[in-house]
Amino acid sequence: MSAVQMILVILVALVAGMASVLDERQFHRPLVACTLMGLVLGDLHTGVILGGSLELIALGWMNVGAAMAPDAALASTISAVVVIASGQGVAEGIAIAVPLAAAGQVLTIFVRTINVFFQHQADNFAAKANFRGVELMHFTALLLQGLRVAIPTAVVAAVSGTNAVKNALDAIPHVVTGGLQVAGGFIVVVGYAMVINMMQAKALMPFFFLGFVVASFTNFNLVGLGIMGACLAVIYVQLNPLYHDQIKMPAAATGGGGSAALDDDLDDELD
Repeated sequence: MSAVQMILVILVALVAGMASVLDERQFHRPLVACTLMGLVLGDLHTGVILGGSLELIALGWMNVGAAMAPDAALASTISAVVVIASGQGVAEGIAIAVPLAAAGQVLTIFVRTINVFFQHQADNFAAKANFRGVELMHFTALLLQGLRVAIPTAVVAAVSGTNAVKNALDAIPHVVTGGLQVAGGFIVVVGYAMVINMMQAKALMPFFFLGFVVASFTNFNLVGLGIMGACLAVIYVQLNPLYHDQIKMPAAATGGGGSAALDDDLDDELD
């Protein structure tokens, strides 16, 4: 790995770590982070495949209140480096991504605990109307979140060119890696279930089962299924009256002068 690639890997990992707490640009999502890593390391195809596979696992991972979800950023960046730079398969990357996400979850809780200090300092600066100090505290806490992903990724990238990573992965028993792959498959199902449960769109469930049946009993690829889903969505929007403006008839006039007032309004509109 060249020096330029090393710098870009650290930069991508830093941005992914910061995005994991911002939740705005979604750079921490596996599909984006692995794709960027693949672009940096010169294997975009493998990055996209790995990112898409990990995205199915991390589909339902999100922070809800004080509950911290497994860290998708750390799992994505390190697994992408291991798979691409060390020449491992996508299956190995998926196998190590699950424990990495759990480790990243503990690490982000530790960093968030440290950031409480900067939060109190920001409160002190705010009491003194020192807005520059408040901004500095915010950016410092955000930088720590980026470094918690960038530093482990840089360490793995530094040794990825040697046989250390390959020997370590080969030393893992097949029963362990196979079990992690099976667990990753279960997590995909759980992620889909969490998303469907949050959507609470019972009217769309027939489309979900229809897509499952088509994908199971046909040879359509993802492109064909995506086009079919887009067409069904357009047809559903066109036929569903909820997405159309309902024509409201004028309310019936009441009282003695109601009909006369209505006639005057109609005459005004005709004029």
